[in-house]
Amino acid sequence: MLFVEICEIVGYNERTDCERRFHMKIALCDDDEKELAGLKTMLHHYGAKHHKPLTYKEYTSSVELASQAPKERFDLYLLDIIMPRLTGVELAREIRSFDKAASIIFLTTSPEFAVESYTVKATNYLMKPVQEETFFAAMDDLLHDKVEEQDHYVVLNSKIGVHKVRLSEIVFVEAQNRKVIYYTNSGEQITCADLFTSVCDELLQHREFILAHRSYLVNMNYIRTIGATDMQLSNGKSIPLAQRRVTDLKKHYLAFQMEE
Repeated sequence: MLFVEICEIVGYNERTDCERRFHMKIALCDDDEKELAGLKTMLHHYGAKHHKPLTYKEYTSSVELASQAPKERFDLYLLDIIMPRLTGVELAREIRSFDKAASIIFLTTSPEFAVESYTVKATNYLMKPVQEETFFAAMDDLLHDKVEEQDHYVVLNSKIGVHKVRLSEIVFVEAQNRKVIYYTNSGEQITCADLFTSVCDELLQHREFILAHRSYLVNMNYIRTIGATDMQLSNGKSIPLAQRRVTDLKKHYLAFQMEE
């Protein structure tokens, strides 16, 4: 297994130059070393052409990657499908058990697994031999989608794994001791070790969120009523209001409703 940082190859003299850019960590897995070498070459060419700081680790064993992935937390998995002991699709299911945010691209000689790849929410499905032009297009689409998604999703790190959550699915966020709890419209509660101030800085950039109280950030799409001391949400939760801001909160909510 090899860990390579492509930003060094494309001529960045300072490590900080890489870190200032979007940095993608990639896992490559193929039991055929020749195929793996070809994939590495395409990654090098892509990084050099687009000046993208990419790092990767290569694996010839899907079982080894399955054991290391929870600790490594890759952004992208490039997986062969037909591998011994653990197929690429089975490996992807393992990955999805702890990381729903990472991208997965399958590379295979057979189209028969295409439908099955959708069950693990694969980003793309490329037929071998993969042409460099095809690979570059898939990488371009992936990076474009990640930039677009930054405005519509948050990626949350909890003790049980990584969660990719739509902003529209977040009902409210609660600061509790040194933890932050995200409550979603499906009833899920995701507890993270984030600073509540940092969460506010991120979510308050989006017009649907409002700071109702020093410990509560609320998605206004889920407000049912606002009273004198609290607001009632559509999930039945009662959120206390910052008393000195009740009038401003009501005005803010009314303006939001008028924009809809």
